[in-house]
Amino acid sequence: METLMAILIGGLFASGIYLMLRRSIVKLAIGLVLLSQSANLTIFTVAGLTRGNPPLVPEGESMPLVPYADPLPQALVLTAIVIGFGVLAFTLVLVKRVYQTVGTDDMDEMRSTDGFKD
Repeated sequence: METLMAILIGGLFASGIYLMLRRSIVKLAIGLVLLSQSANLTIFTVAGLTRGNPPLVPEGESMPLVPYADPLPQALVLTAIVIGFGVLAFTLVLVKRVYQTVGTDDMDEMRSTDGFKD
């Protein structure tokens, strides 16, 4: 299962980098989302893909009696997903506003709107 996840993570990472190198600002935003999701999957996979019991300690014991799933990577990934959705929403609004103002989503054509002469 880890091999399949490694291939999936590599594909997402490569697709994200490819899209971020394109001239369209919309493709840049989609590439950023793919890159963040590949990072989330990397953290999730490194933590382990085995199913475990919840980390509950019975009363009177100092440690759980059975192996348990580590909650820290799950909390980190959940937080990263929520932050990623916030960044995505901001990016989409920003892209829409830039397109309305400039009239294009091509970043090379946006250079001429800076007021600088090449």
